[in-house]
Amino acid sequence: MDVETFCLCFFRLMQLLSTCVPFSLMASVGTGSVVVGNWSMFIWGFCFTVTLVILIVEFCHIRDHLPFSWYGFLTIYTCYATLFCLLTSILYPTTYIQFFPSGPHRDYAMISTTFSCIALVLYALELLVLWNWYQGKGGRIARYMYTTQGLLKLLETSLACVIFGFISNTNLYLHQPALVWCGAVYSICFVLSSVAILLNLGKCDNRLLLPLPTFLLGLTTLSILLYTSALVLWPLYQFVEKLGGQPQRSSDVSCGDRLTYLVCTWDQGLAVTILTVINLLIYMADLVTLAHLVFVRTENQPTVS
Repeated sequence: MDVETFCLCFFRLMQLLSTCVPFSLMASVGTGSVVVGNWSMFIWGFCFTVTLVILIVEFCHIRDHLPFSWYGFLTIYTCYATLFCLLTSILYPTTYIQFFPSGPHRDYAMISTTFSCIALVLYALELLVLWNWYQGKGGRIARYMYTTQGLLKLLETSLACVIFGFISNTNLYLHQPALVWCGAVYSICFVLSSVAILLNLGKCDNRLLLPLPTFLLGLTTLSILLYTSALVLWPLYQFVEKLGGQPQRSSDVSCGDRLTYLVCTWDQGLAVTILTVINLLIYMADLVTLAHLVFVRTENQPTVS
């Protein structure tokens, strides 16, 4: 066993521990109806499960029989796990622990945050090992998530997952068709970004009627238009009283019961608005990157006389 393989095995065993502990602690005390708590538990459970599957596949030598690039999958998963653990390590203590009174529940939550930060470090270290291991192999599948386009797609889909965590509270949008449309926009754009990642990883350049960068440029433009509509409609119908929204936080009765709603409905609506703005900016940066790739490549192509 070489040094890289030993490091990866060690990191994954420690990742299992650092995600199992917070999940088990919070499962034992419960999170009630708190969106951030439930979302954090899902992330820890998801990372534990996928990491365990990876270890089983590695030890049983099944990877060579899989119908996709195993190394590409490892790179993508580690990127997502790193970012998700980062978001959880920030959101969980800032929107959850601070409302707890002193006692066992607060201690469990602080321990969970500590292990979440440890998991973040471990996944980040695995990402570095994978990059050093694969950069000499010359494979586009292994390196795509390290490019500007890959990182932007990673951010787009990750922020969409955070938005999904907040809008899992259907009280935010089911009462207004315009808000239901916004929920559909987040889902559609997530699917479009996921398709873009799969097209890049699947080497589909020769299977499309258009060049791949041009096709991705179209997908990103569509996503920007959809997100722009969500950015207009979501705050209007959430915070404008004439449209059925609540302009003041104090008007939301759930914000007064901190023991039950640590992140109340009004705060969740505001969080979705902020995340929508951030993700729209990321999509715009993605559009600029793709436009530069498409038009510069076109200009640099030799003309036929």
